[in-house]
Parts: sequence; C-alpha cells; structure tokens
Amino acid sequence: MSKNSKLVYSTETGRVRDDGKAAPEAPSGDGVVRLKRETKGRKGAGVTLITGVPLAGDELKALAKELKKKAGVGGSIKDGVIEIQGDQRDLLLPMLEKKGWTVKKAGG
Repeated sequence: MSKNSKLVYSTETGRVRDDGKAAPEAPSGDGVVRLKRETKGRKGAGVTLITGVPLAGDELKALAKELKKKAGVGGSIKDGVIEIQGDQRDLLLPMLEKKGWTVKKAGG
C-alpha cells in the first residue's frame, strides 16, 4: 500500500467469515426462552420479542414463520431474536412450551 491510501470499510460483502459458509450458531444462554413485549423505538407500536430460542439459521426462520402464521401477523428475525407484531405472548407461550422448551414471560 502506498502512504497516501487509506483503508475503507465496505458493507458490500457483509460479515466476514473464515470459510464463507459458516452457519450462524444458536445462542448460548440459560436455556430459557423468553417472551417480552416492547414498544421502545417503535412509535408506540408493540412487538413481542422471543429470545433464547436454541435454534439457528433455517430452523429459526421456520419457527418464526410458524409463529407468525399462528398469530396471523407479520414479524422478522434480527440477530437471533424473533420479533412478532403486537402483544402475542399469551398465544405463543403454550405453543413454545409444546416444543419442550422452558418459556417465561419477561418484562411488562
């Protein structure tokens, strides 16, 4: 490199991985799936956040799709956290417990 060149970060390739094919890992935690209602930063619109799910990649996407279909609403996955539109905690809690996970309501 010449003295006048500067290293520039590029968002074109996303996260850099060693082998380029590594799948995202399931979160390691205390083994409890938590359902939390949050409105912060959403202009008062509430969402249900589902954290601690011991799945990753396509399995997590499939679970999110199943939960959205059950609730009849939209949602997304951000950094391993499933976001479901509206306060759906009471509806989703028994469904997640049937999958064999310990589920708790967290927050308000």
